[in-house]
Amino acid sequence: MGVVLDLIEGIGRVPRGGTVTVGLRQAHRAAALGLVAAWCAASGNEIVVAEETTLTVRHGRTPDPLAQLDPAQRPGSRVWVYTNFDCNLACDYCCVRSSPKAERRAIGADRLQQIAREAADAGVGELILTGGEPFLLNDLDDLVKSCTDALPTTLLTNGMLFRGARLERLRRMDRSRLTLQVSVDSATPAIHDSHRGTGSWAKAVSGIRIAHEEGFRVKVAATLPADQMHELDPFHVFLDTLGISREDQVIRALAHRGVADSGIELTVDSLIPEVTITADGVYWHPVAADHDDQFVTRDIFPLADAIAEITRRFVAHRRAADRAAEWFPCA
Repeated sequence: MGVVLDLIEGIGRVPRGGTVTVGLRQAHRAAALGLVAAWCAASGNEIVVAEETTLTVRHGRTPDPLAQLDPAQRPGSRVWVYTNFDCNLACDYCCVRSSPKAERRAIGADRLQQIAREAADAGVGELILTGGEPFLLNDLDDLVKSCTDALPTTLLTNGMLFRGARLERLRRMDRSRLTLQVSVDSATPAIHDSHRGTGSWAKAVSGIRIAHEEGFRVKVAATLPADQMHELDPFHVFLDTLGISREDQVIRALAHRGVADSGIELTVDSLIPEVTITADGVYWHPVAADHDDQFVTRDIFPLADAIAEITRRFVAHRRAADRAAEWFPCA
C-alpha cells in the first residue's frame, strides 16, 4: 500500500500530463503492480512504464490520438482505391511509378463493387479512385457507377483522354455523386510539361473545360516542389479563370516516393493514415501505395477489419511517439 500512498502524494505535486516515478521493492513487486493498476483505473491515471525497481505513472491519461483529429482525418473517413497502375504519362515524380510500361494491376469490377458496398456499411464518407490513369480502363463507367451508387466519389485523372469512347464513358457517370480531380501543376505549360511531357498541360486544361461543359464539379490538384512555391499566387489566379473554386484548388507537396529523386520524406510516423486499397492489398497512405514500408495487409475484406487495423496501428504509433518524447525530451 505504501507505493500507492507515494504515488498519491507525488501526483498531487505535478500537473496533468506530468509523471511521477516511485521505487518498487522486488519482493513485493507483483502485488504492488496489481494495487497500482487498480488505483490507476479508479483514479483516472495510468502506468507509463514498470521497470524492475521503479514504476512511472502519468497524472491523467494519454490523450486519445483519434480524439485529436478532425473527424474528416480519422482513418476510414474516406477510402482510396487504385483502379490501375498503367498510365498514358510517365511523370518524373510519380509516387507509385505509373507509366505506359507499368503493369496494369487492375482492382477489377467485382472487388471494387464489394469495396464500395462494405465502405458504405463501415461508415466511410467518400471513395477516391486514382491510378495510374483510370480512363485507360474500358469499363471505367461501370466501375464508377458501383462507387457512386454507394457513396460520393472523387475520380483522379490527368484529364487528357476525354474524347471518343472515353468521353462517352464520362457522360454516363453520375454528375450528382462524382467529382473529377484533374492534375495541373502550373499556370503556364513550362513547369507542368517539364514533369509530365510536352503538350500535356494544354490537353489537361482542355479536359477541365470539357468536364465543366459536361456538368461535372472539377477540382484541380498541383504537385509542387518546395522551390516552386512562389508560383502559387499566379496559379490560383489562373485556376480562378477556369472556374475552379478556391476550395477545389488542391496543392500537394512533392513527396520523395516512387520515381521522384527529391521531395519531403513521408513515413507512417509522419502521415495521418488514409486507408488505401490496391490489387495487392491495403496500404497506409496513397502516396506510398507501391512501397513495402507502408503495406498493412493483403486482406482487403472485411474492409471494416482493415480500417480497424490501420486505426490500431495509428494509435500505437502516436502513443509510442508520446512516450519517447517523455523519456527523450528535446534539449
